[in-house]
Amino acid sequence: MTAAAARVGRFYTAARRHPWVLGKVADWKIPLGPYTPAQIAVAVGGGFLLVKTISWWSWMGPVPIVAWVLAIWAVRRPKIRGRAPMQAALGWVLLGWQPRGGRIGGRAARDRAPRPLLGGFTIEGAPAPGPAAKASPSRAARQRAPRSAAAGRSSAPRQLAAPAVAAGPVSGVQQLLALAQQSGGAQ
Repeated sequence: MTAAAARVGRFYTAARRHPWVLGKVADWKIPLGPYTPAQIAVAVGGGFLLVKTISWWSWMGPVPIVAWVLAIWAVRRPKIRGRAPMQAALGWVLLGWQPRGGRIGGRAARDRAPRPLLGGFTIEGAPAPGPAAKASPSRAARQRAPRSAAAGRSSAPRQLAAPAVAAGPVSGVQQLLALAQQSGGAQ
């Protein structure tokens, strides 16, 4: 005998061993039972409805009572897409109870409130390069110049100057175009 043939494992869920039914204890069961929760709900709800509306259906004789008993029998093992009717009804109730946007981290997901985005812009013409812009030292030259110790510790408040507008080409492509124009365009 091989080792694989000797090892047989079977797993049964608790629901398969002990199905959820009402009215069965060991070998004893309620007459015509055991009953599922769906059957109990139809029996109680239908019985209450029949008692409250007896004046409406009493002229029909036993037909409503027979229909009630058949309804109890019909819901004994129905499946709605593979689910028992009570679980299916609970699923629909929970689906309707969910927030419209769903949940994130267990909390209702909500969109942020809309608010206007305000802003503006100004279009100005670029200033023509003047003699003052050419005379000012470049930024790199100003950074290389040594600072005196007295200038760093002055007690006078600093005044911020207006940002200087670059007179020459700014991007690398603009610099290459300017260089090509200065050399006459021929190489």
